[in-house]
Amino acid sequence: MSKQIENNKKGKILLLRLKGKTFSILIRDNRILSIQAGEETGSQIGNIYVGKVQNVSANIGAAFVEIQKGELTFLPTKEAKNAILTNRKADGTIKTGDELLVQIVKEPLKTKLAGSSAKLSLAGTYVVIEYNGQKDSKENIRISSKLGTKYHHLYKEQETLQKIAVKFEVIIRTNAGAVEDISKVITEAEKLAAQMEHILAIGDKRTCFSCLYHGEPEYMSFVKNAYQSEYDEIVTDEKEFYEALLADEKTKNLSIRFYEDSMLPLYKLYSVETRIKELLDKKAWLKSGGYLIIEQTEALVAIDVNTGKYEAGRNQEETYLKINLEAAEAIALSLRARNLSGMILVDFINMKKGEHVEQLMQAMKKYLHEDPVTAHVVDITGLGLMEITRKKQNKSFAEQLAYTKFKI
Repeated sequence: MSKQIENNKKGKILLLRLKGKTFSILIRDNRILSIQAGEETGSQIGNIYVGKVQNVSANIGAAFVEIQKGELTFLPTKEAKNAILTNRKADGTIKTGDELLVQIVKEPLKTKLAGSSAKLSLAGTYVVIEYNGQKDSKENIRISSKLGTKYHHLYKEQETLQKIAVKFEVIIRTNAGAVEDISKVITEAEKLAAQMEHILAIGDKRTCFSCLYHGEPEYMSFVKNAYQSEYDEIVTDEKEFYEALLADEKTKNLSIRFYEDSMLPLYKLYSVETRIKELLDKKAWLKSGGYLIIEQTEALVAIDVNTGKYEAGRNQEETYLKINLEAAEAIALSLRARNLSGMILVDFINMKKGEHVEQLMQAMKKYLHEDPVTAHVVDITGLGLMEITRKKQNKSFAEQLAYTKFKI
């Protein structure tokens, strides 16, 4: 096969192993849009257990729930109203000794325990089904904000979804927008709802520490969560991954290619190690010769935009606008690829013209809107810093590598 990397508008998903770790990568135009690192042994994320409350701390608003002998998780007590207790009737509280169903939502990190939730959810390619202990009826159908208004009417009027919504929350994901035949979406919702019914039915019949549901391998979740509009092919050189994708009902019809070349592994073909180094580097170069300095702290992410090697020329103001606009696109891509979240402060190059500042604000909003994770431009502070927020979903890429003890 040709060793040239195709350069098309749609990207590719790469699934591979590198130095004993698994990597799932969405790449387009030779740039990483999204990347996830995982352990060979897989992740507990998504697993549902019959856990036991060992301690409740009112001071920090948390219960410590044991899911396996000696393995504690952190559960916010505000979720008590959603708790499915198996040893007594639920009353909206969580007490020491309670046995309840919990789902792992965060991996342990350094000194922090794994995070668990009493709000159970099952995610498919097009739909998420959630059980939150409250049966508010049909209003429990929610549609991704990234889908147009026509989809809101289309799905909220579906009788099957209305019936499911009496018991569970139904969330229609952005990927549903790529489906011409909505029966696929409805069928998936029915299967997930039936699966959730089964978990709830057997929950109080299983012993403490039983695992009622195993989450999918990280690479499988990555594929199912990716926007199908962003890639046209999945490529892997791992036979295990290839066969699992072909066997799964939700992925078998996707374009999946098994890459075979013992002389040039997939990670070398796409320079994965080099790209990982770039994502871990504080400095990110712009095509113009300018650069970003990206620093992640406990409280926030600070980004500084610099002119670098770029020559200002005669019209300095136009030059600064050009660099800032290029930086805005690079920042949006970097936030997504590095999976940075929370409060983000960006120190763009100062511009004097109000219309240039407004142009920059609108460009930043446009680029952030393309991010599958919710991100917003809040404002520009009195010190001239652009304030951005991005919803936290999982650890940052740097934290993922730290957790897996990966060294490049």
